[in-house]
Amino acid sequence: MLAGTCIVVEGVLQLPSLAVKHVIELKSEQVLHLGVVDHEKYPLSKKRVPLDALRDWAHIRPRTTTVASITRISNALIHATHTFFQNNGFLFLQVPVITAIDSQGFSEKFRVTSLAAKTTRKEEPTEESDVRGVGLETNKASIKEKSHQVEELKRNDSNRDALVAAILDLNKTNELVSQLEATEKMKAATSLKSNAVSTSEDHSPCLAYLTVSGRLHLESYACALGHVYSYGPRFRAETSQTAKYVAEMWVVETEFAFAELEEAMSCATDLLKYLCKCVLDNCPEDTKFILKRVDKTVAHRLQSVISADFMKISYQEAVVVLTKVTEKNFKSKIEWGLPLTEEHENSYLADEIYKVPVIVYNYPKEVKPFYVLVNDDGRTVVAFNVIIPKVGALIRGSQNEESMNMVTNRVKELDLPSEKYEWYLDLRRHRSVRHAGFSLGIDFMVLLATGITDVRNVIPFPRTYGKINNQVHSKNTKKHTSTLRHNTTTSKPLEVRIYQS
Repeated sequence: MLAGTCIVVEGVLQLPSLAVKHVIELKSEQVLHLGVVDHEKYPLSKKRVPLDALRDWAHIRPRTTTVASITRISNALIHATHTFFQNNGFLFLQVPVITAIDSQGFSEKFRVTSLAAKTTRKEEPTEESDVRGVGLETNKASIKEKSHQVEELKRNDSNRDALVAAILDLNKTNELVSQLEATEKMKAATSLKSNAVSTSEDHSPCLAYLTVSGRLHLESYACALGHVYSYGPRFRAETSQTAKYVAEMWVVETEFAFAELEEAMSCATDLLKYLCKCVLDNCPEDTKFILKRVDKTVAHRLQSVISADFMKISYQEAVVVLTKVTEKNFKSKIEWGLPLTEEHENSYLADEIYKVPVIVYNYPKEVKPFYVLVNDDGRTVVAFNVIIPKVGALIRGSQNEESMNMVTNRVKELDLPSEKYEWYLDLRRHRSVRHAGFSLGIDFMVLLATGITDVRNVIPFPRTYGKINNQVHSKNTKKHTSTLRHNTTTSKPLEVRIYQS
């Protein structure tokens, strides 16, 4: 029977009759259904296909044992996340996917619009335009001939009257060509104007984007109900083709009132430990498979997160420690004020120097969102990253600014449209409270639990720069009606156009 064949068999399950490696044996009595595959075209015909290659067949790869195990572990992590927050008094709510604001102040965004592409439809030329076009080209050619004739008459002074007549004729032809060209330009301008689409026709009266983060919206409910969390898709118009960047990721975000930085870091630590324990307790068979086929250290790494005391260091201390490293040349510059990159956080802080999970806090305000509480030094903000060995920054959180004046100043510093943040400033006008929160990318948590190193291999249908379909297609493939559109010449946000029939 060829690989990929689908069958329904009626029979008896029993212990193996022969000494083989299998645990059970099916003694079939009747085959009720048989679904066959085209073995020549079936992508899983080979015994083993690399995970990277399977990304080109995202709709087929769930049939592999590895992806099936990853999916079950992912499901367990999502269920455990809800259980953790529900057991700790958090309320679940959905935040909008479409928003008018930049939730962080400096992120790459997808723009959402219901307007069709502003391209002029090519119309069939009318008889009048054909005649006008021919007349213009004919007269332009005639100018060359008449100019040549004038030059010949100038060299021959025998016929002055003929020269005057030729010059007059040439001038008339030049005037006619100018008129025809002006008419063509006017027609083109009128055509473009008639085909232009007014922004007032868009679904939204202002620019709209796919959300980067839901923490601002969560904050409004936290100030009313206490502890809240959300789980949903978040979007970034990243053009990087790396193992950690995709356009769409599913993220758990939380916000809780009357909390400061320490409470947020403590909650984040408890959540990570709970999720790691959940995988070990509830996914023994899949973990056993992962240990055998993917990463032999997964169970040890999960157990180390559960039992470890997380190391806490400030951003300033992290920079000092990294600048003292001599045995490695970092690709990214290490300097105060610059963000710590994956190689700084993952390769050295967590893996090589401390060898345990690390929490880095008090980052420069330039590398964190505008709403984060600014420290007394005016340079750093009350924010933190939780860095896990072999994975990197898994959780990002902060204590948020309570002062309306401070938030207003940060909005101005980043040149954000203040009118779009009036609703957020209302939370400060009307008695804000101390509050903090964090976000956890579930897909990165799956990397920790499975030992997979590329996030595109654990997301069911990864969306990356230049690839929106489930399958690889050539550049000449016909475009679908829903597209991700990117302007590579500017820093304008990508546009998600929703064409309506």
